[in-house]
Amino acid sequence: MVATAEKNKTKRGFYPTRIDMSAEVRSQVCDVLNQTLAATLDLKTQTKQAHWNVKGMNFFQLHELFDELAGELEGYVDLVAERVTALGGTAMGTARIAAAESILPEYPIDAVEGPEHVTALAERFAAYGKHVREAIDTTDELGDADTADLYTEISRTIDMRLWFLEAHLVQKSDRG
Repeated sequence: MVATAEKNKTKRGFYPTRIDMSAEVRSQVCDVLNQTLAATLDLKTQTKQAHWNVKGMNFFQLHELFDELAGELEGYVDLVAERVTALGGTAMGTARIAAAESILPEYPIDAVEGPEHVTALAERFAAYGKHVREAIDTTDELGDADTADLYTEISRTIDMRLWFLEAHLVQKSDRG
């Protein structure tokens, strides 16, 4: 996986821009953004996997929820990719790159009933949310407040959606 990442970094060039950040900072920010792009694409397709395959008593509710989540993630795919290109970088957004570079674990293909899908997605939304919060700090430390703000916007929604998923998993016995 590291070899693929290094290969992709060396293949892409940077384009001229009048944005007042050094090429080095833009390169580092684009590396973070491209990692996010891979994870976002992966999370979107995993969410669609749940949408297509969920079965059971809450089928319709979960089918609709998963589709809504996937739609939101598609918006973030575009937002992240366009930030990369605005900084003069190349958005690395193919399915193959996403599969190779994503920080998320593979989706459990044998998930069938609602709770299995909700649990799998909650785990992945939590991991993605952690990545996004780390990216807020990293891009802020690099001096790119705009990208940090973009990540903050994503983080708020991802945390809310994680709450929606986790609410489906609460049992009466979970109350203290």
